[in-house]
Amino acid sequence: MDLELLKKTAIFADLDEGELARVAEICKEQKYTGGQYVFKEGEPGNRFYIIVSGEVRISRNVPGAGEEALAVLQPGSCFGEMSVFDRSERSTDAIANGPVVLQTISRPEFEMLLDFNRDLAYKILWSMVRLLSSRLRVTNDNLRSLLAISMF
Repeated sequence: MDLELLKKTAIFADLDEGELARVAEICKEQKYTGGQYVFKEGEPGNRFYIIVSGEVRISRNVPGAGEEALAVLQPGSCFGEMSVFDRSERSTDAIANGPVVLQTISRPEFEMLLDFNRDLAYKILWSMVRLLSSRLRVTNDNLRSLLAISMF
């Protein structure tokens, strides 16, 4: 795993080189072809992903309308982390937009890493708080825009 790519990933941006190397040790590579599902909404989530190359489309199936793309993620983006933290089912689909190479980290390995290194855990968890807060702000802005449109 490329430490530079890990450093560009939001949840690992605050880690030093030694901490990044520990994270890289638990990463496993996975490859997908275009149109292949990385995961589907409702599936149990036990790992998260970092895009090495290619793009991943995050979407939901809207009854009567079909697929609604919520985001197209680029290299360096991470996704699927919510279910690792809250042990819930996947809330969206993740689909390879063409050939994709991912690094994946399983929940048990991630939890073990956090359990055995409190400084690293502290840095990662604060990065997660910032990431989720920024995503929540975008969602709030999108909802505000939708409400404004629906009033006209």
